[in-house]
Amino acid sequence: MDSRIEMRFENVARSKTFRNILNAYGLSRRAVLDIGCTYGEFLKHFGPGSVGLTVIKEEVDIGRSRGLNIQLANIENPNFSLEEKFNVIFANNIFEHMQSPHNFLIRIKRFLKPGGIIVLGVPCIPYFSFLMRLNKFRGALASPHINFFTRTTLMKTVEYAGWDILEVRGFRFQSRMIDYLINPIYPHFYVIAKMDPDFRYSDKRLRELAGYN
Repeated sequence: MDSRIEMRFENVARSKTFRNILNAYGLSRRAVLDIGCTYGEFLKHFGPGSVGLTVIKEEVDIGRSRGLNIQLANIENPNFSLEEKFNVIFANNIFEHMQSPHNFLIRIKRFLKPGGIIVLGVPCIPYFSFLMRLNKFRGALASPHINFFTRTTLMKTVEYAGWDILEVRGFRFQSRMIDYLINPIYPHFYVIAKMDPDFRYSDKRLRELAGYN
């Protein structure tokens, strides 16, 4: 196997951030839908019944060669469907590439079991914008990205699509308190959220949507 691909698996296995998320939400025991799973380097660590999605056939072939359940599919395709429902939806480094982030957050609810959560990892522009001069903080402005977020706008985008946010942090440390103290300089955040059962658009928004029909 290509050494670069092998390195991706090794880096995830060594990642303190991923281990903290994995342990905090028991992902190794839960069925996870990994959207934008690439070769399955995260998927490998999720529980029985987990499925990965990618739009690149090479990634499907390599992931399946490692015994992983990866499907060739585009989550933004309006005809996309899955029979299964999952405990968790994991989407890391994909939200900033979406043609329609809001529609994504609305549509994926159908794939979650009651009480399920989303783990949404997104590179963000730091609170202190001068940090963008440093390479480590330029990820949010990478050339393939078409959506750009700060921690605040990311939270609002999730909330206004009908999700109750449980926490938003970098997960670099097990301690939530330490993580929150470092929030102003984090280049990447994970939103953990559950569906809001009472969500509905405002009447004004519903009238606006009617104009699209």
